[in-house]
Amino acid sequence: MTLEVRDLAYAYPDGTQALFGVNLTIARGERVALLGPNGAGKTTLVMHLNGILTAGHGLVRVAGLQVGKETMGEIRRRVGLVFQDPDDQLFMPTVREDVAFGPANLGVRGAELDRRVAEALDRVGMRDAIDRPPHHLSFGQRRRVAVATVLAMDPEILVLDEPSSNLDPASRRELAEILKNLDVTVLMVTHDLPYALELCERALILSDGVIAADGPTRDLLADEALLTAHRLELPYGFAIPASGT
Repeated sequence: MTLEVRDLAYAYPDGTQALFGVNLTIARGERVALLGPNGAGKTTLVMHLNGILTAGHGLVRVAGLQVGKETMGEIRRRVGLVFQDPDDQLFMPTVREDVAFGPANLGVRGAELDRRVAEALDRVGMRDAIDRPPHHLSFGQRRRVAVATVLAMDPEILVLDEPSSNLDPASRRELAEILKNLDVTVLMVTHDLPYALELCERALILSDGVIAADGPTRDLLADEALLTAHRLELPYGFAIPASGT
């Protein structure tokens, strides 16, 4: 099992309880969508997966390693988090330096560092931008470079926070093709239900700090009462395609 969360509860310092006992497992190679209304605790949950937040109660294990102070370095190598705003992730003068930053901090040098940077940029179709300043790129291109900064760390799990937000239709489609072809475990936090259906065979609904539903994405999105109960809506006129199409 790549990811295991057991009885995870968390309250913020002001006393606001965000998670009330989350249980989930994700197997190696799965692509799973994490759905839920605003305020459900989705961001709080994913921030526990690489130790940005640490559990008030319960535990998180990644590839058998329990998230904690002693394992933090290894956990952050194994779990790559791609933020909703790529500008939170890109801060170096060139794309090359941004993508090299993480591996270089792990001690990777020379030809191996160059290989990792080139390979990560190839995987997101951004090799030609290697020497460009990130702020000269479009928003969609910056998001792809942000994904590359995480892939260069050779993670076991890629966690994406609202990957389709603010993308034009072409950029949205390009990113979907990239994500479909990645050979890593993916957990995708999204409000974009058609994107979840396209990319993830399995979905979780997090609502009021607990997992309210877990099953095939198609089945969950076809359940109108379930979506309504958890303040989720398909776009107007969007129909769930029949199985096999």
